[in-house]
Order: sequence, then C-alpha cells, then structure tokens
Amino acid sequence: MAKQPAVYLLASQRKGTIYVGVTSNLSRRVWLHREGLTEGFTCRYGVTRLVYYEFHEDMVQAISREKQLKSWKRAWKIRLIESMNPDWSDLWSTII
Repeated sequence: MAKQPAVYLLASQRKGTIYVGVTSNLSRRVWLHREGLTEGFTCRYGVTRLVYYEFHEDMVQAISREKQLKSWKRAWKIRLIESMNPDWSDLWSTII
C-alpha cells in the first residue's frame, strides 16, 4: 500500500483496550505494532488488532482527526469502530 496519511484504531480484543494513532504509511505502522516493535502503550497492553482506519488527503487533516478521536469518550470510539467493523475483525489483511 502506498504512503497515504491515515488515522487508525487498534484494539487488544473485542471491546478491549483501544489505541488511536496516525501515520503516513498504515501497513508499515500496523506491522510495527503487530511485531511488538513499538515501545510503549500498544506493546505493554497487547494492542495489535487493526479495527478501524480512515485515509486523509494530508497529514494536517489526519493529525487533526487523530486529536479529535483521542478526545472522544470510549463509547463514541466503540460506535465508530462498529459502524465500519461490527465484529471487531482484524482488518490487517485488507491493507497489506
């Protein structure tokens, strides 16, 4: 997948711990999370399942959206995930 700004949500399991991130290369970034090569929150809590993503025209838009999502209540994030991915399936195979 070519580089394109994206916001993504990872989860540890269905309705588990949720992480919101932003990147210019979604497949590489998710791969890093999956392989445990990113120190910090996702590695510590086993948050590796890609459950939601959206692409943006530029990084300014993507970063703005990431900040917005990070400020959301957990219930709102769950509704967002389930609007695209009601089963909380790992969407990794759709981006590689």
